[in-house]
Amino acid sequence: MQVNIRTDGFEAYTKRALARARKLDRKIPLKAELTVTFEDPLAMVAVLTAERLRLLKQIQAKPLTMSALAATLNRDTRSVRRDVSKLEYFGVLRTREQVNPGHGRVKIVEPIARRYKLMASL
Repeated sequence: MQVNIRTDGFEAYTKRALARARKLDRKIPLKAELTVTFEDPLAMVAVLTAERLRLLKQIQAKPLTMSALAATLNRDTRSVRRDVSKLEYFGVLRTREQVNPGHGRVKIVEPIARRYKLMASL
């Protein structure tokens, strides 16, 4: 699956949705993809900061726990937790709980796609 992150606003989103609906009406198979649309590049940059992109790149290599991710990135665990929460809210990554024998449960951070495509236009 691919994740497309765009900055072309509501009008372009509407055009893409109608084109997909037409394909579905004609029974044309669609590729599995997720598109996140921002109104403008500034909104995208507010969510996809350099540290958050670095975090995303790290979990693409290997899903990690919050504490392991913070240690790998040399960042505070609370900051990583906030960034993960923000990216999860926008649908860019996901978390899942896993049993950690003898220690309760841990939260694993993992990407939702193998490929992310960022497209911004001014």
